[in-house]
Amino acid sequence: MIFRQLFDLASSTYTYLLADEGTREAVLIDPVFEQHARDTALIRELGLTLRYTLDTHCHADHVSGAWLMKHVLGSATAMSPAYGATNVDRPLAHGDVVVFGAQSLEVRATPGHTDGCLSFVLPDRSRVFTGDALLVRSAGRTDFQAGDAHQLFRSIHAQLFSLPDACAVYPGHDYEGRTSSSIGEERTFNPRIGGGAREEDFVGYMRNLGLPHPKQIAVAVPANLRGGEPEDGRVPNAVTWGPVITSYAGLPEIAAEWVATHRGEVEILDVRAADELEGELGHLEGARNIPLDELRARVGEVSNERPVVVVCQTGKRSGMATVILKKAGLSRVANVAGGMVRWRELGLRG
Repeated sequence: MIFRQLFDLASSTYTYLLADEGTREAVLIDPVFEQHARDTALIRELGLTLRYTLDTHCHADHVSGAWLMKHVLGSATAMSPAYGATNVDRPLAHGDVVVFGAQSLEVRATPGHTDGCLSFVLPDRSRVFTGDALLVRSAGRTDFQAGDAHQLFRSIHAQLFSLPDACAVYPGHDYEGRTSSSIGEERTFNPRIGGGAREEDFVGYMRNLGLPHPKQIAVAVPANLRGGEPEDGRVPNAVTWGPVITSYAGLPEIAAEWVATHRGEVEILDVRAADELEGELGHLEGARNIPLDELRARVGEVSNERPVVVVCQTGKRSGMATVILKKAGLSRVANVAGGMVRWRELGLRG
C-alpha cells in the first residue's frame, strides 16, 4: 500500500493519503482546503485515482478540502451523517467498510470530541487514523460541537484501546511535531486517559483544560457543514489563462503541447545560456533570452502584459525561474514541463 502523511502548518492538521499499489485507487483522510494544490499534485504525480475523501469529523480549525477534491478530481465525499452536512456523497456509519482497490478501511464511530467523530482502521489492525478522538499523548477537547468527555472516554476504550498494542496511531493533529504513536504507548503513557485512568479522572481533566475556542471556528464549521464548499460555490484562485498544474514541489507547470498551439497568447522566456540557443535543441522563434544567472537583475525586462511561460533544456532551470518571477510580482507564470527536450520529442514546431 502507498502511504503518505501530509501536514498543514497553519492548523497543525495531518492529512493522510492511502492507495492500492495495484489498481492505483486512493483515499484521502482529512484534506485541508488550502492544501488542495499540494495534495492534487501528489495524487497526479503518483498516478492515482482518488475514490474518496474521508473526513473524520466536522472540523473547527480548518476548512475541509473534500468539496474541492470532488470538483477537480471527481472523488466522492464521505463523513458521519450526525452533522447533517450537505455535499456528502456517502454517509459513514460504524461498521462500514470503505474499499479502494484491494485495500479497505473499517469505520469505527468514536464520538466525544464531537458527536460524529469517526476513526478508520486497516483490516490487519496495523494502523488506525483517529482524527481528533485520540491524539499523541492527548485527546480531543470536548467543550463544543456536542462534545462529551464521558462519551469520548468510552469511545477510546471500546473502539481504540481494543486494538493491538502494536497498532500505529495516526492522529488528526499534533502541535509538538509528533507524527504518530501506538495503541500500547497511549494506553500506558497518555496523561489524559492512559495509565489506568478512570472515567472520573479523564472527565475532570477534560473539563479543566481552559482552552480558547479555535481561531477559525466561526468560518470552518459553517463551511464544513457544506462539505467545504465556498459560499459562492466557486473554485478560488483558479488559473484561467491556461491549463497550469502546480507540481508537488510547488512549481507551476504547463504542457508543451498547449504552448505550441497558443504561442500568440503568451510571452516565451528562455533562461538558457546564449550559446545553448544554437545547440542541438535549438530555440523557439520569438522567445526572449535572459539566462537564469542574470534573471534577478533583469527581471524588469520581462513583460507582464501576457502570461509568461519559461523554458530551458529539461525544465529544471526554468522551474527556478518561475520562483524568481513570482517573487518579483508576476502572477501569470508557468514552466514548460520537460523543456526543450520534451518539445523536440513531441516534434513541435520551433
